[in-house]
Amino acid sequence: MSTYEARLNALRVQLKKDQLDGFVVPICDEHMSEYVGDYAQRLGWLTGFGGSAGSAVVLSEEAAIFTDGRYTLQVREQVDGNNWQYVGVPQTSISDWLKEHTPAGARIGYDAWVHTKGWVESATVALKAKGAELVAVKSNPIDAVWADQPGKSDAKLMVHDDRFAGQSSAEKRAAVAEWLTANALDSTVISALDSVAWLLNVRGSDVANTPVALSFVLAHADGTADLFVAPEKVGDDVRAHLGNAVRLRTPEEFVPALKAMNGKRIAVDPDRAVAAIFGALKDGGATIVEARDPTILPKAVKNHVEQAGHRAAQARDGAALSRFLHWMGQTAHQGGLDELSAAARLKSFREDTGMLHDLSFDTISATGPNGAHCHYKVDEASNRAIEPNSIYLVDSGGQYLDGTTDVTRTIWVGPGSPTAEMKDRFTRVLKGHIALALAVFPEGTRGAQLDTMARASLWQAGLDYAHGTGHGVGSFLAVHEGPQRIGKFSGGQAGTDEPLQAGMFLSNEPGYYKAGEYGIRIENLVLVEEREIAGAEGRYFGFETLTFAPIDKTLVDVSLLSGEELRWWNDYHAKVLSIIAPQLDGDALAWAHEACAPLS
Repeated sequence: MSTYEARLNALRVQLKKDQLDGFVVPICDEHMSEYVGDYAQRLGWLTGFGGSAGSAVVLSEEAAIFTDGRYTLQVREQVDGNNWQYVGVPQTSISDWLKEHTPAGARIGYDAWVHTKGWVESATVALKAKGAELVAVKSNPIDAVWADQPGKSDAKLMVHDDRFAGQSSAEKRAAVAEWLTANALDSTVISALDSVAWLLNVRGSDVANTPVALSFVLAHADGTADLFVAPEKVGDDVRAHLGNAVRLRTPEEFVPALKAMNGKRIAVDPDRAVAAIFGALKDGGATIVEARDPTILPKAVKNHVEQAGHRAAQARDGAALSRFLHWMGQTAHQGGLDELSAAARLKSFREDTGMLHDLSFDTISATGPNGAHCHYKVDEASNRAIEPNSIYLVDSGGQYLDGTTDVTRTIWVGPGSPTAEMKDRFTRVLKGHIALALAVFPEGTRGAQLDTMARASLWQAGLDYAHGTGHGVGSFLAVHEGPQRIGKFSGGQAGTDEPLQAGMFLSNEPGYYKAGEYGIRIENLVLVEEREIAGAEGRYFGFETLTFAPIDKTLVDVSLLSGEELRWWNDYHAKVLSIIAPQLDGDALAWAHEACAPLS
């Protein structure tokens, strides 16, 4: 019996003890985070799945794991199909699956601290149709059988200086207070970790690669706030920074504080607050007003200080990546490298800047067929040698005090030449990237309206990719940040219907993935900026490209590029050279001049 089969059996035994016929297991924590601390990696512990998005349902006789198109290949490689059914979302929702598979009269458990209120309502309706019941557990049954479950981090908070934030916490809290007053609200629950960090100008290290601290905030209409955080995590510097207007309270006081809101009007974000928060407020007699977290849009629209900081971070990060690309060009074709050693070398180039705080996510270092996994994560088991005459994809980024970076480059490892198919696919991805980089659009445009520009050249060849084209990026915060997003519109999918505004960061990352052979992605970060157009009727926007590192010309089929696309390539690489050349010397500088030479 495998380790994961034994864990599944142990959970089923625990469910019987708890008088449950099933249990739902998402990748989530109490803050609805995309990336969670080790203690909350319950799905990975149970199934072996290493992706960042997914859920599972365990019943007495069957079990299913739910993932989207990014993880179609990965889930089959990591999760045993003898024990788990593979279910694709959004084609089939958990509620739909429960409705079809749950026996009449069954009691299906869920942890209210890791699900949204909306999900609970949907699943309740689905189960009721089968004569079954959704039951909130008092304690998570996986925690009962996870013998060596890690504890929550006790790392200390750090002050995020105003010279990087561009606005004080007092000013941010005043803006939230003004919003509360205008909407006749007394307080709002801030439960998303990056929202807490942004509002209070603090950072942490409780989640790998994301500088946040496990905490909740109640922000009030008088400009004060209550911060619920473990006392040992707060040093004198943070206490002084927060001042008297931010009251420090323990995590154990959070639920009682919610239950003490009798008669108060409290705003809660249904997309970012777990069901347990709604339950505690309801039990306490508060009037709950569902509204988007008031920090979300101000956090997404970066001020001039944050924009300047990001440009500085991108300049040093681009030079570090360029040193890596030069090193790969010198060594990879000789053999002896693998995905893990390449990722480690790239990290060392970033560390050489002397300003790297952390990586912004686990580096996707993927060669050959591993590159066909959109969100591949290399480990000792999956690690492949980087072989000559292959495609290597590296998606990586750094966390710096002045900015968060995210960049993907796909390179050809010689000494031979790429196939005509490889060059065709790479160039179609490049054409999509350029189309988006050159986009000009009116005020009110949504990400879904721009997404087709990045896919059009691929579609013409009957090709596509199963991930979004662009995501928001934080300022020394989460590498994936809403509310904006560029992607296919699917029933109001989060972010794709958000109007783009000047000051928003986004990624531009079309791709192509051939299962079992290779993957291609080209990613730069961009800034939405206002465009002055003579005679324009209304406001128009475009993108300022922020990421500067050479794109591999070896994979380009120049005959497929238009004159405008060639001009973009040459202008972009001239700018790359102007930014990275002053930071390079010797062979790396000579390589940069060659890598950035014009295409014709």
